[in-house]
Amino acid sequence: MAIHALTTTGFSFHLPFPKCTTAYWRSAGDRARTLCCSSGDGHLSGLINVPSESEFGRRGGAQMAKSSEGKRSIQSSDGELRAKNSEIWQLFREAQRNILSLDKQRALAVEELNKAISEKKLLLERIEELEIEKQAMARKDQVSICWELLLRIDSMVLTGTISSGEASQMRQLIMDQKVSILDAFTEILQKKDAELLAELRQLSDRRHKNGFHIVHICTEMAPIASFGAVASFVTGLSQALQRKGNLVEVILPNMDLNEVQGIRETEVEYYSYYNGQLHGNKIWTGVICGIGVTFIQPLYYSSFFNREKAYGYSDDFERFMYFSRAALDYIVKSGKKPDVLHIHNWQTAIIGPLFWDIFVQQGLEGSRILFTCHDIHSQAKKLALCGLDPTNLHRPDRLQDNSYTHLANIMKGGIVYSNKVVIMSSTHSKGHIIHSSSHGLETTLNMHKDKLLVSPCGFESSSWDPEKDKILPENYSADDMKGKSVCKIALQQKLGLPENASIITVGCFLSDLSDVDKEDLIAIVKNGTRMAVQFIFMTTGKMKSGQKELESLQVKIEDENVRFINRHDETLSHLIFGGSNIILCQSLHDPILQVPLKAMRYGAAPIAITSNDNGFRHFPDHDYETTKLAMFINSTFGYLSFSQALDEINNNPSEWNHKVFDAMAKDFSWDAECCDIYLSAYTAIKSL
Repeated sequence: MAIHALTTTGFSFHLPFPKCTTAYWRSAGDRARTLCCSSGDGHLSGLINVPSESEFGRRGGAQMAKSSEGKRSIQSSDGELRAKNSEIWQLFREAQRNILSLDKQRALAVEELNKAISEKKLLLERIEELEIEKQAMARKDQVSICWELLLRIDSMVLTGTISSGEASQMRQLIMDQKVSILDAFTEILQKKDAELLAELRQLSDRRHKNGFHIVHICTEMAPIASFGAVASFVTGLSQALQRKGNLVEVILPNMDLNEVQGIRETEVEYYSYYNGQLHGNKIWTGVICGIGVTFIQPLYYSSFFNREKAYGYSDDFERFMYFSRAALDYIVKSGKKPDVLHIHNWQTAIIGPLFWDIFVQQGLEGSRILFTCHDIHSQAKKLALCGLDPTNLHRPDRLQDNSYTHLANIMKGGIVYSNKVVIMSSTHSKGHIIHSSSHGLETTLNMHKDKLLVSPCGFESSSWDPEKDKILPENYSADDMKGKSVCKIALQQKLGLPENASIITVGCFLSDLSDVDKEDLIAIVKNGTRMAVQFIFMTTGKMKSGQKELESLQVKIEDENVRFINRHDETLSHLIFGGSNIILCQSLHDPILQVPLKAMRYGAAPIAITSNDNGFRHFPDHDYETTKLAMFINSTFGYLSFSQALDEINNNPSEWNHKVFDAMAKDFSWDAECCDIYLSAYTAIKSL
């Protein structure tokens, strides 16, 4: 829209107008004066001619010649002049109003133009965002297509269409030649098995194998089954491993399949051993977050995994024993030959002894076992259900429980029978875990300490990055922190808090009050509000500790500088991280929500909840097998109480800012230290 600039001449409402005498008209010249009049609505109302000097003179001469008219005629002429004078004044007022109206219209047009320019800028930014999302989706679709191909091959093995040997070759072919495969199979969903096989067999060129083939066997995976630390770990690590060129898939018990991409039912059943008999299972395959997933659905024991919760039932041991054995039976029958079987917690720990006692000679000679302990909680049970020989395993150096010697300890079995054991901890060293956090397994861990590793958690940096976070009102980084002040003001505005970027703002995400010393938390809030500190609390879902306990806490910490959001709001949570100086943490090891890691990335210090400066805190552990994350977080923020953190912010801001900027610049995502530790572990066990 082209808008022409208008030059406006200002008029006074009391402009002097010359009296209409003969001398006045003569000074104007002998030309006809024509004025354009407007009715005020933008339309012309006609033309009025103003007499020239010569015409006016002729009229005046004629009047003077008529002396017989006398004084009466002169008075009449003066009246006509006054009428003309008034008419011309009216015309000027009309012109002035028209100019003012045009000036107003010009201002409105300029405003509309600026608005259009702003909208165009926003539109271009949105187009750029959509293009980035489109590219990311295209990459995700490519991975999904590869996985649909791989899962179709699994189905062909089960139906007997191809042999397990040919299936293994085709899997490697797909992973080695992703680009050419994707070009050839863009219509994968429309091809029949015979057509798919014919085209795959034509692709004879193969590249040297690189990367690992890893199969997770577990009971959780985000976002479809998030019950604990395993869920986010499996998804986060699997995505990071695939970004580095590895093939990762997951085997899960049957669950809600609504969020699974490309869900597909295998046409045939397969059988697995349980309690002295073979039982049929149905197989479903699909893709979650770009990762191939297989679901095992028991037919006879159909109620095993068709439940509201994942854990907490009296038959949990039987359920997961069935699943672990069924997963290994499926791997063998589908012809898979993974480099690593990655098992998790006690629920699938039994796979270790099952693998070495039964399955290693069934085509899995090249596979190895890696066991991740997300928490060390023992399960002491009997073993005969899954086909293991209890007499062979019920020994102190194998599965016999260290305390209840008449029972077998499944967690111990996972440690003993795995090639590598990784314990997840963001704050503790290997030595501390063995001697202080082993839950009755200290002897076993100490005996196998050479294959024991410690790994920190990670977080999904693509979703949690203040430099790119589209939820924040303004992005920022360690090199340019201006946007963080904008985020704080936006947070204060949204929650009705006093707006001042210099006020210390503290965020806190509560997941379970049973893990929090409520008296310490109340003391922190009371001490902080006396110093005008602002507090924002948000619950992260259904609280295990109960609504009454939550309401009681809310009453005790009520203050004009305290806000309590009794629900999880993903958008607001980003703003809380972005606008806070401190994030109070229930623990600096948070494998489920990864709050401390997100806090550091957003320039907020993670401080453990405590009001007692003499109480327990995380101090640097100089054990040579401490993770980089543990060393950093303990030496930077772990030793600080809340009051000490406030004191440093107020009295030593340069030192505080150095800590915050240093934390922001470090990479603690899944792609960093966590992924590196696991790749190192996979490499080590493949050489055994």
